[in-house]
Amino acid sequence: MRLKSIFTLALMLATTAAQAQIKVSLGKDIRKDTIDQKRLIVQYDMQAVIDLSEADQPLSETLRLDIGQSTSRFYSYTAFLQDSILAADFAAGASMEVIQQHAQQYQSQWSEETFKHYPKGMTTTLDAVAGQISLLRCEEPEETPRWTLTADTLTVLGYRCTRATTDFKGRTWTAWFAPDIPLSEGPWKLCGLPGLILKAEDAEGHYRFTANGIEQPRTPTPILYGGRDYEPVSRKQYAKVHERFATDPVGFITSTMPNVKVTVSDKHGNPTRNPKDTPYNPIER
Repeated sequence: MRLKSIFTLALMLATTAAQAQIKVSLGKDIRKDTIDQKRLIVQYDMQAVIDLSEADQPLSETLRLDIGQSTSRFYSYTAFLQDSILAADFAAGASMEVIQQHAQQYQSQWSEETFKHYPKGMTTTLDAVAGQISLLRCEEPEETPRWTLTADTLTVLGYRCTRATTDFKGRTWTAWFAPDIPLSEGPWKLCGLPGLILKAEDAEGHYRFTANGIEQPRTPTPILYGGRDYEPVSRKQYAKVHERFATDPVGFITSTMPNVKVTVSDKHGNPTRNPKDTPYNPIER
């Protein structure tokens, strides 16, 4: 693994202090393995309330579900684009100003990658906290939600969907699945229905996933897994790292990398105070 040396990092704040997002790319080369081949790609629009004090201003992001023969990968398409562009910037020796511009242009609010059925019988969550400051891998035994089916229907992307509900990972979920697409898959960790989940939302309206496109790859396309070099943690440890980062993002970075000097600026490039107690409303409680 190669690590570029950068000792002064200018961190960008997204939109408002209440929605502060601090992410740093250190130019790490993450080894990736092919674990499956994509048979279907589903794109979702996510609406998420991260700041509970601004529940009427949800964040929006494009997420993707790559479904293979035996595994699936759920991830942010925005983060994928950002990682690709920043990796190219580092490889080309781009200036910090250019890197900052690209990091600000492709702001992602969803840093997790969820792999169902990988390794076999497990669900794996990968997260690069604050960009690449802390790489976490949480492997847990697979857990399928226990659904209650109803007679209600809804049309999504031209498919007639049936409604189902469940209590799962600390939230009450409603999902609409398409029996005409007989894949027991869905966004995030939602699965276990006799058809692909095309829409899902929790009862509090904090998280909503709505499919806006389905694609079948015309040529063999791999599902890639890059978690071999991530730090293995339990679910409890995983949650604690995120809570610590949300409480004091800059302190988290400087305690992890004490030789790094951190400066914080707003979206106009003006110096600002280090954020504290940033909004934190995880999908899994």
